[in-house]
Amino acid sequence: MRASADHAASITHRILLSLFLLVTLSASDPDLLFDYCVADPAAAASFHLNGLPCIDPAAARAEHFATSALSLATNPSATLFGFNVTLTSPATSLPGANAQGLAMARIDLAPGGMAPPHSHPRASEVALVLAGSVLVGFADTSYRLYTQLLRAGEAFVFPRAMVHFLYNVDVAAPAVVLSGLNSQSPGAQLVPLSAFRTEPRMPEEILKKAFKINGQDVHRIQRNLGG
Repeated sequence: MRASADHAASITHRILLSLFLLVTLSASDPDLLFDYCVADPAAAASFHLNGLPCIDPAAARAEHFATSALSLATNPSATLFGFNVTLTSPATSLPGANAQGLAMARIDLAPGGMAPPHSHPRASEVALVLAGSVLVGFADTSYRLYTQLLRAGEAFVFPRAMVHFLYNVDVAAPAVVLSGLNSQSPGAQLVPLSAFRTEPRMPEEILKKAFKINGQDVHRIQRNLGG
């Protein structure tokens, strides 16, 4: 009887552990135990946490929850792909967003510019076009492609970690997109750079076989990407 009880307890323990892991992995950022956790950048340098340390809540001010960082236009024309991203950060521009599980981004697209295929490993994204005409799209894990041409006032959702892109179809005028992401640290992995601009370099044989190209093609792409 004792062995049977221990076996049942072991099964119950494994089930509860599995459920805990499932809930943990399916969540975005950790939930708050306070109303807010205004970031303390000065303390952050001496701690390594999954987030940033908080100031005393009694010292919070209205300006901790506001930012003007996204109001400033940038010039993406000289960049590699013709785009610039301004991302809010609890450490620099929006301390009140610390531990809230969100970030905002302004994407400036030069005429004909694009944010090339990329993914955010820790966040879903909703993109709202503020100005211009922007072709957006993402591919799911079945390699089905979803695309939409957006104009000012229209929005599109990129599911978490799916490879997606934004392309300014107007070759004469810039475009501006505002994005919301459900992580204060969404991360971004650009597919071209992940393949051809890693340090150290991805083995050439891997690139040749994966993209069905030769060694000259590999070196040409690396040069074109600034490598």
